[in-house]
Amino acid sequence: MTPGRPVPPPLAKPITLDTSESRTGSTLAAAYGATSPDSGLVPLTVARRAPKEDDVEIAIEFCGLCHSDVHATRGEWRVPPYPLVPGHEIVGRVTRVGGAVQDFAPGDRVGVGCLVDSCRECESCLDGLEQYCERGNIGTYGAVDPRNGDSVTQGGYSTSVVVDRRFVLRVPDALDAAAAAPLLCAGITTYSPLRYFDVEEGDSVGVVGLGGLGHMAVKIAKAMGADVTVFTTSESKFDAARALGADHVVLSKDADAMEVANRSIDVIIDTVAAPHDLNPYFRTLRLDGALFQLGLPADDMPPVSPGLLIRRRLAYAGSLIGGIEETQEMLDFCAEHGVVSDIEVVAAEQLNEAYDRMVAGDVKYRFVLDTATLQEPSERADA
Repeated sequence: MTPGRPVPPPLAKPITLDTSESRTGSTLAAAYGATSPDSGLVPLTVARRAPKEDDVEIAIEFCGLCHSDVHATRGEWRVPPYPLVPGHEIVGRVTRVGGAVQDFAPGDRVGVGCLVDSCRECESCLDGLEQYCERGNIGTYGAVDPRNGDSVTQGGYSTSVVVDRRFVLRVPDALDAAAAAPLLCAGITTYSPLRYFDVEEGDSVGVVGLGGLGHMAVKIAKAMGADVTVFTTSESKFDAARALGADHVVLSKDADAMEVANRSIDVIIDTVAAPHDLNPYFRTLRLDGALFQLGLPADDMPPVSPGLLIRRRLAYAGSLIGGIEETQEMLDFCAEHGVVSDIEVVAAEQLNEAYDRMVAGDVKYRFVLDTATLQEPSERADA
């Protein structure tokens, strides 16, 4: 497991794919995806529906690579519906819109994150918290889409996508398109708990782990005016943390250094996706502090001491990406403060190498696919 993996929307159960060529009004898009757990990423062609009244058709320019993409395509969480095109950090330009769409027009730069639909009726959806849809949200890839004939959604490692306007985001021109792509997952995943806790100037924020999520947490917390402390198990990360804007760096395996940090932090963003002991971090929190868990370890974590929580009225919470309104707020905030992800752009033929490097932790801090390097679509859809 690699630190910095966000909690993803769940994959749908496998269903039989319609791979016929008779999809009325659909267009074909070049893509890369997996055809089995051990196939690696290979060239594919996907069918995209013709835009309906509320739809936006997008020519994809860039798509971020998330560690959850690796687990999904390799079937490490569950067997997904293959073929599967991953990618939920999409930035591109609008090419067509449906007749009822008034808030987007051809040429607009837009984005699509981890969700492409939800029930739109439950209390969570009505509160703008589509990520917590009580009937189950529709993930950008690998999910059954009931509004579109129970087709399986296919993601952003492709040249185009069609999405309901309610789940399309406006990407400000001030943001670099490629570096903005990871904001749609890593950015909102870290922004949401900081916003929920109302972090502001003068607050102290701790960040555990300095991967794809951690580096975004540092940047966003600094932009909010916080004093930022990075906790890391590696002294080699000290310079990198300071370069990102961290005010303090603490070697978490150094008991003396952790003692110095006692009662110094208001809120901690924990991005580590491997099992680790949280109790030392609770000791660094002030009265009424909170620790937000963003990483999802595959194995059980060491137990939390209730006494630590009780004695300082601490909160231990989780957080899942963000709703559409909050994601737009995050994009506008990042544009205002000049916050983007640190990225390495890769071509389609480098995707499998990039996956291996993600697993090895060899990336600072996010990979982004340039979709201009995709092949031409074939005459028949694979998915």
